[in-house]
Amino acid sequence: MRSWLQDRVGRVSRDLRAARPGDQGISTIEVVILAPVMILFILVLVAFGQLVDGRGAVDGAARDAARAGSLQRDGGTAMSEAQAAADVDLKGTCLGHPTVTKTSRGFEAGDAFAVEVSCKVRGFGVLGLDITNTVTSKSASPLDRYRRAAP
Repeated sequence: MRSWLQDRVGRVSRDLRAARPGDQGISTIEVVILAPVMILFILVLVAFGQLVDGRGAVDGAARDAARAGSLQRDGGTAMSEAQAAADVDLKGTCLGHPTVTKTSRGFEAGDAFAVEVSCKVRGFGVLGLDITNTVTSKSASPLDRYRRAAP
């Protein structure tokens, strides 16, 4: 003997199946349509992550280049050491070599040694797009007042 509730549930489920006769396979179509959109969304997130990582790397390289230059005795050696520090920090991050430009006026004790580091980061290259972004950062480091002068 079937209960009233079992009879009612059976009737409702039959009615629902009859109301949607051609619903088989719809989830396959949804996956086919949504999968490329989701993959594209993930790739865009990765591209923005590379841009953020590139920005952080260039900021760190500018700081290290300014510090490396401020420890030297003369302006020429300071710029070569700043360029070397930026090259080491940005190896694998930039497309090509980073550009280091001195932005401070002189190289006198008590002043600051300031540099600007710029670098081209691929970013959207993950998506197959040939779009490069130039990321630039500035930093300064004080020159020691009591350092020995160059001979």
